[in-house]
Amino acid sequence: MRTTLNIQDELMRAAKKQAAERGTTITKVIEQALRDSLARGKNTRAGYKLRWQTTRGKLLPGVDLTDRDSLLDRMDGRG
Repeated sequence: MRTTLNIQDELMRAAKKQAAERGTTITKVIEQALRDSLARGKNTRAGYKLRWQTTRGKLLPGVDLTDRDSLLDRMDGRG
């Protein structure tokens, strides 16, 4: 498939250099880099740590159950 990409000059120079060193095309260098990157993404998961906070059945200070946005912020660690 043909497509157009905007690639930083420095990155393109490095790809051209690597292609020349390997005796291959820039397309093959970029395809392999993309394959490698996608394969790594399949094997890694973003770290997520669940922090439990309990107060014996009471609301934590500052929690307002009627304020949805505040609750979402707090659950996302922004509150």
